Amino acid sequence: MPNKDAVIVILAAGKGTRLKSSLAKVLHPAGGRALVESVVRACLPLGAKKIVVIVGHQAEEVTAAVAPLGAEVVLQQPQHGTGHAMLVAKRAIGNAKMTVVLPGDAPLVQTETLKALIATHRSGKASATILSAVVADPSGYGRILRKAENSVAAIVEDSQLTAEQRELNEINSSIYCFSTDKLWPALARVKPENKHREIYLTDAIAVLALKGETVLAQIAPDSREVLGCNTRADLAGVDRIFRERKLEELMSAGVTIQLPETVLIDPEVTAGEDTVLEPCVQLLGKTKLGERCVIRTGSVLNDAILGDGVTVEPHTIITESRLDDGVIIGPFARLRPGSHLKKGAKVGNFVEMKKSVIGEGSKVPHLSYIGDTKMGSHSNIGAGTITCNYDGVNKFPTTIGNRVFVGSDSVLVAPVKIGDGAYIAAGSAITENVPPNALGLARSRQTTKPGWAAKKRREQAASFPKKKSVRKKARSRKPRSRRKR
Repeated sequence: MPNKDAVIVILAAGKGTRLKSSLAKVLHPAGGRALVESVVRACLPLGAKKIVVIVGHQAEEVTAAVAPLGAEVVLQQPQHGTGHAMLVAKRAIGNAKMTVVLPGDAPLVQTETLKALIATHRSGKASATILSAVVADPSGYGRILRKAENSVAAIVEDSQLTAEQRELNEINSSIYCFSTDKLWPALARVKPENKHREIYLTDAIAVLALKGETVLAQIAPDSREVLGCNTRADLAGVDRIFRERKLEELMSAGVTIQLPETVLIDPEVTAGEDTVLEPCVQLLGKTKLGERCVIRTGSVLNDAILGDGVTVEPHTIITESRLDDGVIIGPFARLRPGSHLKKGAKVGNFVEMKKSVIGEGSKVPHLSYIGDTKMGSHSNIGAGTITCNYDGVNKFPTTIGNRVFVGSDSVLVAPVKIGDGAYIAAGSAITENVPPNALGLARSRQTTKPGWAAKKRREQAASFPKKKSVRKKARSRKPRSRRKR
């Protein structure tokens, strides 16, 4: 059920000093998205009244990451702790019956876990409910002290634990549900009596527990969901988990992934059944692969759309381009943004294309640059062909018709049009339009001079004096005297 009586608050104002970065912590990427974006996306299906993101460091950049998802932002400046952040957001929370609080650097939390947390809070009629986790090594985390099976006595920070309490392995995730009418009075009683002079949300939970209010703890089904990102090692670990989830999702949908630990796939990538991904492939952005595609070793696809049965040979880079059914490309080819290869087209090794259309069944086999070009069907481009689309100031188009043959090492100087069925002689520099079915020839006539090379070598030999041969005199060796023994 939608939680229209709830407001979700995401704490994203901190800098993250332990990351040693000029970038705010919540903007660091993991799994193909900024940390805070993943948290917002996990909350969207909850159907809350609104999602409020508390911003501070690099507020404009954080806002740009979350605003497209419909989140409202509130500025916390300066930052005086998590409890202070809630007070800053009080007006935005308004009359919501429930307030769900999450840190902006816990991107692995899943929607189903948050739904279970809210359900526990409602059914238990709690003033506060904590999402906790049981971990093998709780070092550095606050521990949950229970006074009954479900109720919580306190959250004790790691630095304040007794020797006995250090044996506890249930930790605080900093993800909470509050009954809003209970939260504000508790926060009002919290004093900034710590070395940082800050107001902490955990202190409000302690106030509620001391007053005898019901404080519950719901254990996350997967302890990895509560992992934060305080260090670069944390970021790497979280990124790895995201990538593993995506790999499992695609393999479950019928995609073969060879050596999956070497393959990197962003969260919005899709792939059809019986597609094969070889080792060391990267599928980034919103790439979409059809069925029965083969993406070979070392290829990188970013925002690419592929039809069915497409083969991408090794070490090919495709960016913001479209490949229709049956296309073959590579190896070592590069498609820059705006390229479109139509059904059955072939683009070979060491070909670079930009903002060009290659017609159905046409071929650009190797060693060519094709830019700002529209090519018809069943045409062939010889090796070493270049479309000269740039004069240093402006870009100009080249149009190549159907069934055109362009000989090797040709230069097409845009703007120029090659008509249907035309031939371009190898080695030509074409600067004028070529009509349909015509031969375009633009090169000087060959001159052959018999015997020229032999004469040249004789002249060269005569211009240098002969080297005198120097004989080495043989050394006369005297016989060695032998000593008597």
